[in-house]
Amino acid sequence: MNITPNQNEKTFSKDVLLVTKTDKQGKITYANRSFLKIVMMSEEELIGQPHNIIRHPDMPKIIFKYLWQYLKFGTEVHAYVKNICADGSFYWVLANVTPSYSRVKSVEKIIGFHSSRRQASLTALEVIVPLYKKLLDAEALGGINESEKIISAILHDKGMDYEEYILSI
Repeated sequence: MNITPNQNEKTFSKDVLLVTKTDKQGKITYANRSFLKIVMMSEEELIGQPHNIIRHPDMPKIIFKYLWQYLKFGTEVHAYVKNICADGSFYWVLANVTPSYSRVKSVEKIIGFHSSRRQASLTALEVIVPLYKKLLDAEALGGINESEKIISAILHDKGMDYEEYILSI
């Protein structure tokens, strides 16, 4: 699916929860009605597709690097994410992503991931939007290594890890 981004921002109520589940490879296995409504896609269009089908091009790659670093160790992670809709509109969320487990003979194994998202606060976006622009500009000049230097310096200065920083915004 080739979607052309536009400047139309969608919002949703604070009490709405957007939920998806994926397999270990990040392919969508479930999407709740609220998620389907905001992205303007059907289950048939989404199920089996890689979750990045809704990734907005304004998202820095470094954010997903951090996300996957946490998840591969079985740790939940939060991230501010700008997603794209089928009509090119976008929306911002604070996503909580957690591993899903299966237990066989007392051994837990990650079988996929569960993401619950709420509307991002305007206060948080005042920090996130310029930060992501700076990270994207760095990635355009020197790849993900350049944006990682920036975010690492911010985390070092604040004395926080990525998760602590995101939750502090």
